[in-house]
Amino acid sequence: MGGAVSAGEDNDELIDNLKEAQYIRTELVEQAFRAVDRADYYLEEFKDNAYKDLAWKHGNIHLSAPCIYSEVMEALDLQPGLSFLNLGSGTGYLSSMVGLILGPFGVNHGVELHSDVIEYARQKLDFFIKTSDSFDKFEFCEPSFVTGNCLEISPDCTQYDRVYCGAGVQKEHEDYMKNLLKVGGILVMPLEEKLTKITRTGPSAWETKKILAVSFAPLIQPCHSESGKARLVQLPLLVVRSLQDLARIAIRGTIKKVIHQETASRSGKGLKTTPRFKRRRVRRRRMETIVFLDKEVFASRISNPSDDNPCEDWEEEQQEEEDRVPKPDPPVNFLREKVLSLPLPDPLKYYLLYYREK
Repeated sequence: MGGAVSAGEDNDELIDNLKEAQYIRTELVEQAFRAVDRADYYLEEFKDNAYKDLAWKHGNIHLSAPCIYSEVMEALDLQPGLSFLNLGSGTGYLSSMVGLILGPFGVNHGVELHSDVIEYARQKLDFFIKTSDSFDKFEFCEPSFVTGNCLEISPDCTQYDRVYCGAGVQKEHEDYMKNLLKVGGILVMPLEEKLTKITRTGPSAWETKKILAVSFAPLIQPCHSESGKARLVQLPLLVVRSLQDLARIAIRGTIKKVIHQETASRSGKGLKTTPRFKRRRVRRRRMETIVFLDKEVFASRISNPSDDNPCEDWEEEQQEEEDRVPKPDPPVNFLREKVLSLPLPDPLKYYLLYYREK
C-alpha cells in the first residue's frame, strides 16, 4: 500500500505532503510525525526510499506506508495518559510516535511475533532516546515490547484504551480483538480489506467505521506446542513510576515552564519553534507513478511532452534558487542548556537529561 502522496526530500517535506493530502489533520499527530524521523527506522542501504509513501519490507522487518500510519494515528484519537497496545509492533516506529502523545503517565505496550524484530525495535528506540533533537520537547511514554503471537494473549490481561493491529484480521478474530478494549476505547485494524475503526460504547455495544481500503498480510495463526496447549503471551506489567522518576518529570516540566516564561518576556509571544527552511519546489520533468497490480507495486515514469528538449538553463536556475535560500540555524535545545547551567552535580544533570548524548 502507498503512493498516495508525493515523495519528500526529508521527513518534514514528507509530513508537509501528508498534510496537504489531508492524511494528517491534527496538530498532535503532526508534531509526533515530525519528531520521529522515518529514515531512522530503515536499514542504512534502504534509506533512499524512507520518504516515499510506500511500505517497506526486508526479511521480518516491515514498515507500512506513511499514509497508512497517518490514518491510524488520526483514527486512534490519542490523548495524554491513555493506555495503548500495538499488535505487530514491528520496528517500533508507530509506538514511538504514540509515546510522544501519551506522555509520562500513559501505557505503551507492543507484541511482536519475531524476536529479531524486537531486538531491532529496541535498538531503534535506544537510538531515538539518546540522539533525537525532538526528545526533550516532549515527555515520553517509552514503549515496552514482548515476543509472541498476538492471538495468544493471556485472557486475564488488562484492557486498553487504544489498540492497533498491524496485520490483516480475519472475521473470526474480530471479537477477540474487541475484548482487548476498555469501554470507551478505540480499536483500529485491517478487517476484511478495510482499515476499520471500532469504538466500544458499552460492555457489549460497538460503533464501526470503515476508513479506507487496504491490503495487509494476514495474521499468522498460532502454532500450538507439542502438548496441544497455546503459548500464552504475558503482556508487560503495569509498573508504578518511582519517586525519583516522578521527580525528574516534575523538574523537567518546571524548567520548560521557566523557559517559556523567559522567552515570552523577551518576545511577548512565547516560545517559538525554529523555522523550517525548504527548497523552492520545482516540478520534475518526469512524473513518477505508482502502479498496483495484484498486490505488487511497480514504479513507472511518464514523460511530460513539454520536456522533450534539454533544459540545462532550467537546472542552473534551480541551483541558483537553492543557493539563495538561507541555511537554517541548528536547533537549540533550550532545556538541555538550562539543565547544564544549573548549580547541580553532573550526575544529577545527566539523569535529568536521560543521559542523552546531545
